[in-house]
Amino acid sequence: MKKVIIFTILWVLFVSIYIAYGEEYNTNEICDVIYIIEGKEKARQQFGIETIECKTYEACEQICHNTINNNKIRFKNQNKEKDFLSFLAKRYCPPNWKVWLKNLKYYLNKGE
Repeated sequence: MKKVIIFTILWVLFVSIYIAYGEEYNTNEICDVIYIIEGKEKARQQFGIETIECKTYEACEQICHNTINNNKIRFKNQNKEKDFLSFLAKRYCPPNWKVWLKNLKYYLNKGE
């Protein structure tokens, strides 16, 4: 019985830490949703990538992946934000990050 209780406590702690660090969505899921909310193929610049030149879908997608992964590392090394998606939104789409974040969460949770 003690082993079950200890296992349950450890499992809850693991899940809490996992979610707290923004791992409830993987990089591919976040990247796919960013593609959607930035306008898909009709977007002026795919994935909303404007600071780095990318001419192909694959190049823009790789930059998006890199941005997400780099911000996961930054997120783990900071103490201000408690939610990874909010942290990412403030860096990916600073001027209207709240609207961007709302759209990101909507598509991550409900799909297209």
